[in-house]
Amino acid sequence: MLSGKLKLTAAVAAMVMAPMGLTACGGVGGGSDAGGKVCDGVEAGSVDPTALKGVTVTVGSKDFDEQLNLGALTIDMMCAAGATVKDHTNIKGTTQTRDALLRGDIDVYWGYTGTGWVDFLKKQPIQDAAKQYDAVKKLDLQKNGVVWGPRAPFNNTYAFAVTNEFAKKHGINSDADMAKYLNANKGASVCVESEYANRPDGYPGFKKKYGIDGGKQKVLGTGVVYTQLDKGNCDFGEVFTTDGRIEALGLHVLTDDKSYHPLYNGAPVVMKDNKNGAAILAVLKPLAAKLTTSVLQELNTEKSAQGEDPSKIAEDYLKKEGFLK
Repeated sequence: MLSGKLKLTAAVAAMVMAPMGLTACGGVGGGSDAGGKVCDGVEAGSVDPTALKGVTVTVGSKDFDEQLNLGALTIDMMCAAGATVKDHTNIKGTTQTRDALLRGDIDVYWGYTGTGWVDFLKKQPIQDAAKQYDAVKKLDLQKNGVVWGPRAPFNNTYAFAVTNEFAKKHGINSDADMAKYLNANKGASVCVESEYANRPDGYPGFKKKYGIDGGKQKVLGTGVVYTQLDKGNCDFGEVFTTDGRIEALGLHVLTDDKSYHPLYNGAPVVMKDNKNGAAILAVLKPLAAKLTTSVLQELNTEKSAQGEDPSKIAEDYLKKEGFLK
C-alpha cells in the first residue's frame, strides 16, 4: 500500500474513472488477427518454445483492466510457446466472453471461480478457495464441457474500503467495525455500484449478514466509487480487491470477518473439445502460480492509475519473472 496519495494528472484521473468490475472484439493491441505480428519480438525464456509450435491460439478476455492485463500475459505466453496467436481480447461483457469460448470463437480466457459457480452454474458460494475451485471445475466440465485450468492464488472479490485517514481516525479495519459505525452514525454514506446494490449476494445480503440498520446508500458508477471515496464524499465504498486504484489512491480495504463475499480466484479456461487445450493450460500453469492478489494489484495499478499499455505491462512482468528473455 502506498503511503499517501498519488498526485494524479487530469489524464490519469480519467483513466482511474474507467470501470473495472467482475461482471465485439477489439484487442489489447487493436484486436489483431495478423497471426505472427502479434508475437513480434517475443522470445521464450523458461517457456518451452516448441510447446505450441504449429498451433493457432485465439486469446480472449473481458473488457476491464485486470482482464486486459491477463489477456496480454496470455498472448505473450502463447507466443513464447511457439503458437501463432490471434488477439481477441477486450470482449464487452462477462456473458459475451463466456459465449465466445463456448462457440469456439476464442480458445482461452481467464475466468473467475465465483462467476462460474454463482453466475453461470447458479450455485451458492463456497467459502473455501480449493473447494470452490474443485466444485466449479467438476460441474462446468460435466454440464458445459468447460475445462478449468490451474487456479491462481489471486482473489478479485468484492470488499469495502475507506481512506487511510478515516480508518485511523475511527479505528475501522473490518466489516464488523463498519457495521458498528453505521449503526451508530445513521447518516454515514455507503457508496456501491449499481449491480452490487441489487444482487442477492450484494449489499442487501451484506447488511443482513452484518446486522446493519444505519447508513445512507449511494449508487454510483464502478469507477466513480473509488474517486468519490478518495475525495471524502463517501465514508465507505465498495471495491474489488485486486483493483489498482486501491493502491494508487491509498485506500484501506476492510477485512470480511464473516466471509460473506464469494471467492473469485482466476483460472484460464478452455473447451474440452479443443485438442490443444491441455497444452495451452500446461503453458499457463507456472504463470498462474505466481499471480497472487498483491501481484495483480500491482499490475492493475500500472494500467488503471498510470495508464500503461497492457502489452508493455505483460512484457515487463514476464521478463522479470524469467518467462521471456
